[in-house]
Amino acid sequence: LGQTFQVTSQEATKLSLAFSRPPLPSAEDCQKLGEDVQNAILAVATVYYWLPKGQGTTLRKMVRDATTEVVEGMIQLTDAILNAPEESLSQEQLISTGGVWEACEQVSNLPRDNQAAVVSALDACLGVVKDAVEEMENALVEGQDPYGDIMEDEELGFRGNRDTYWSEADRQLLSSCMGLMKASKACLKKVLAAVKAHGKADSPEQIAQLDDLADIANEISPSVDELALSMYPPVNPLAVRLNAAKLASVLKKVLEIAKASHVCPPSEEGWVQFLSGAVDHNMNKVKNFTQGQL
Repeated sequence: LGQTFQVTSQEATKLSLAFSRPPLPSAEDCQKLGEDVQNAILAVATVYYWLPKGQGTTLRKMVRDATTEVVEGMIQLTDAILNAPEESLSQEQLISTGGVWEACEQVSNLPRDNQAAVVSALDACLGVVKDAVEEMENALVEGQDPYGDIMEDEELGFRGNRDTYWSEADRQLLSSCMGLMKASKACLKKVLAAVKAHGKADSPEQIAQLDDLADIANEISPSVDELALSMYPPVNPLAVRLNAAKLASVLKKVLEIAKASHVCPPSEEGWVQFLSGAVDHNMNKVKNFTQGQL
């Protein structure tokens, strides 16, 4: 794959240079350049298709995304050359050439097996969830206006509407929701550490278990976002309860899949149990606070 990406990068350079100054290439040269570019791209796609699905869907998706970026980059470069005024090197052509180089260089950062791919996927999920938790913590600072960063409406004047603030009852409910969001972060941190320490990609079973973990972990971030959105005023306690229940269900599933997999030897079972208890505890508090709304 690295070899085909390198050849594609070189072909992009050749193509771009050929159309960077007069005289323009002859029809014959154009055909040769076109064939070389096409062969390079076909080689990239072929090597991607050679990657067996059994090596892991997480790994395959990352390789596919990198391959797609190279192909799309070359299409963009070709379009830039075709649409540029004759005998001039356009800014778009320069940017597109750099884009192909950048896409081709990505091959060196690609994971080499499914364990490394799942570590990378979990790390990305953790980053998004950390940001969401931090944002919500900042918004919940005592006395702060959650919409403080939004300009006042000129026609309506000062936003004295109760719907833009949290009541004391809202804050009690939201503290349990924050507990669930923090449990999401802790879950991802622990699963990521377990995959780094114990994850293997030596057998079809291990590879499949890692893919299952990556798939369910991918559901955490959207669930955290949905819960966070429903926490802004005016708070609808039933919507909050529903979104909290969705997140709790995803977290329990993550812990269940982790516990049943090879990344969770007996030494790791303590935190699985602890986090499962933390999810239940916070979800029960959310249920208690919203019971009167049912």
